[in-house]
Amino acid sequence: MKQKRKQSPENQQPADGKLLQWHPAFYADLQIEFREEKEKLKFEREYLLSSKPMAIDVLIIKKKNAEPIHKNIGKIFRKYNIIEYKSPSDSLSVDDFYKVYGYTNFYKADTGKVNEIPIQELTITLVSKRYPRELIRHLKEVHHYTIDNPEEGIYYVIGDILPIQILVTNRLLPEKNLWLYSLTDTLKDMSVTRKLLEDYKKNKEDHLYQAVMEIIVKANENRLKEGKRDMCNALLELMKDELDEKREEGIREGIKEGIKEGESLGENRINQLILKLSELNRTDEILKAAADREYQKKLLKEFGL
Repeated sequence: MKQKRKQSPENQQPADGKLLQWHPAFYADLQIEFREEKEKLKFEREYLLSSKPMAIDVLIIKKKNAEPIHKNIGKIFRKYNIIEYKSPSDSLSVDDFYKVYGYTNFYKADTGKVNEIPIQELTITLVSKRYPRELIRHLKEVHHYTIDNPEEGIYYVIGDILPIQILVTNRLLPEKNLWLYSLTDTLKDMSVTRKLLEDYKKNKEDHLYQAVMEIIVKANENRLKEGKRDMCNALLELMKDELDEKREEGIREGIKEGIKEGESLGENRINQLILKLSELNRTDEILKAAADREYQKKLLKEFGL
């Protein structure tokens, strides 16, 4: 009797014991990546293939089939695009390829009308943090496919009737795919982190950005602590608007030393708050405080700042 292969965990469990939900963050992340062409696409999360527990991670449907997608990770897209995502703690295996290929064929056939979805209108995208060396070797040796690498992190599988691509997120260029590159538990480049925070600052009211940033901060809590000083500087920049408010408060309270000391007081209070939260392993609350002024005031009061 063939023993079942043990599956790697889809969710990563941090120190606080709470599972990190990577798939909802990935679903939000994809919408961020395609933000400049979002009017062309319809996103469906965990598209159910039948009444049984069998679902596609993400289904992206082009609203106008003839209209091309210019985003680098969507250039192969046709009308119906099947996306399979593996969380950072998981890997993309040979069996994953066949599972998704089977799901794609099932999606094509399960319409109630013969050939309602032509095979020429489907594509497959497989997303993994790590390069799937064993799968690539299998595709070359068994199927005699060739692999094209048009740019960093993007691999086209050539030789099948279906356009297939493999996205390796830790090889993507942050300049082109900042959020997908950053959806990881090994974020270590502080220059990338600063760019991420700058972009988040512009979009911090958007629930998609909030969902992705929350999982990134939780997954990289220890790494962010290691680069505490740089991270604090980046978060101070993120919280510039809040600092401006604190400067005004300092002035209103009549600081005798004048405007300069009032500005210094506001900045020092926020800086102290960030450091205290970092020391107490409450890193996720830093971003919450940046986005929610009332919550920030509550924290300042909690720490007597």
